[in-house]
Amino acid sequence: MAVHLEPWDEDDLPLLEKTIGDPEMMRYLGGAESPEKLEERHARYLNLPATGAGRMFKVVDDESGEAIGSVGFWDRSWRGSDVYETGWFVIPAFQGHGLATAAMSQLIARLKVDGQRRFLHAFPAVENTPSNAIARRLGFTLVEEACELEYPKGNPIRCNDWRLDLRD
Repeated sequence: MAVHLEPWDEDDLPLLEKTIGDPEMMRYLGGAESPEKLEERHARYLNLPATGAGRMFKVVDDESGEAIGSVGFWDRSWRGSDVYETGWFVIPAFQGHGLATAAMSQLIARLKVDGQRRFLHAFPAVENTPSNAIARRLGFTLVEEACELEYPKGNPIRCNDWRLDLRD
């Protein structure tokens, strides 16, 4: 099974419903978002390229053409530096086949060419063993264990700070 990335577009709201709108998918991140929040997020994803502050992509199964997840990056100020933050989702039916790793590898390759930021950070919840394993597999370095963040705003979570040097 192989995947490729396509820019986020107007028709991708159902993909958000399958990922960020799914309580199981969001169990480490404060729970599923409401339909209203999903629509707001969808609009942000669509507008992100125009801001110059990041980009979202859908992960597409090469064989079926089905959107099976998402990856993206966005600007973040972290520990006094401007960095990229990243995140990934693959819907449950497609998990466990290395597809998130494959999609993130493609995103990382794009960001290495981009050259605007040196570091890419991922902040999976401490308990999210699969996402922490993906970060490790992709060559991220564990910088800090159990740091405190909020996601969504107002919901504290303990996560690991993984960092990838995009200039290596």
